[in-house]
Amino acid sequence: MTRIKCCGMTRVEDALLAAQLGADAIGLVFTARSKRRVALEQAQAIRRALPPFVDAVALFMDDEVALVEQVIAAVQPDLLQFHGDETDAWCARFERPYLKAIAMGAGAGALPRLQEYPGAAALLLDGHAAGEAGGSGKAFDWSLLPGNLAQPVILAGGLHAGNVGVAIRIARPWAVDVASGVESAPGIKDAGRLRDFIAAVRDADEGDATS
Repeated sequence: MTRIKCCGMTRVEDALLAAQLGADAIGLVFTARSKRRVALEQAQAIRRALPPFVDAVALFMDDEVALVEQVIAAVQPDLLQFHGDETDAWCARFERPYLKAIAMGAGAGALPRLQEYPGAAALLLDGHAAGEAGGSGKAFDWSLLPGNLAQPVILAGGLHAGNVGVAIRIARPWAVDVASGVESAPGIKDAGRLRDFIAAVRDADEGDATS
């Protein structure tokens, strides 16, 4: 079964709806570079509201150690996610499981970076260019994904209900990550789009099971 992460949450009601519909994780963005940045107090409220077995993921991009430590202490996320030029050693310093985002906007030229983070719990492959923030809504060539990676792959970038099934069939990811594809505005989720996206993921899984 393909896991689902809904990223860029800023409202309790959106996070709860995602969980009720079957999302496995929600993403909370703390880097100032993002238009989906969530205030610490609101992140705490979202974290408290999450039901069991739905993970909270805290996202950063080339941020200061102090900010990461502050978020860990206040929010107690299950995983950290790093979107910038952080090294494997830097990401591991917080002694928490972490996801490392790789900017796939350069196409095949980005593939060598997939080997640079052996400590990552999973690699999140996004469609934006290097140096850009995630959540851009840009897809990349899913057929580029190598099939022999040691870590699970999370597919992100430009996913929505209309294309996520195709993406799953081509890339065979461990999980998919959506933000802009289920929004009415940055950080504000649209209930209908969220339902349609999760239903499309489950339809793709069922299609694989019966084929």
